[in-house]
Amino acid sequence: MAEQDSTNGGNGSMQSADEAQVSIIAQYIKDLSVENPSSPQVFQWQNQPQLDVQFNINIDNVSDDVHEVALKIEVAARSDNGVHFVVDLSYAGLFGIRNAPQEALAPFLLVEAPRLLFPFARQIIADAVTNTGFPPLLLDPIDFTQAYMAQVQAQQDGEQGAASEPVPEEQEPQPQ
Repeated sequence: MAEQDSTNGGNGSMQSADEAQVSIIAQYIKDLSVENPSSPQVFQWQNQPQLDVQFNINIDNVSDDVHEVALKIEVAARSDNGVHFVVDLSYAGLFGIRNAPQEALAPFLLVEAPRLLFPFARQIIADAVTNTGFPPLLLDPIDFTQAYMAQVQAQQDGEQGAASEPVPEEQEPQPQ
């Protein structure tokens, strides 16, 4: 019989000790606030509300190999009559990451991890809005790659702007 490679057992079932490994340890609601401040009058309003959707991603290093990624989504529906509803959700996941190159951490934590969390957060928001007495709100998918690239570009532009600005030289006072 031929010897099998001990790193993958010949069938790819085992990973090398040096190969990058990622796992989702847990997913959970970190914070959820749902408000329907104008009820019951809001149900008589005829105006279609304008939606304002904001999102943010927070990363916390829990330990060397464990990172918490929290997707914060704020949704507010307002019209000329007032506030229809407000939902504020922080949905988080714990991600175990081993042997990943340092340059791969930010793209994973700011793009892939939120992309994995978003469908669950979207469902929680839809259910919360339904529970306020409104039709479910199905958020459009968020392009986390585009948001990450825009953030990287803004950082690069900021660094280039700071580097290209002339620094005023200190001048010695001239005797008169």
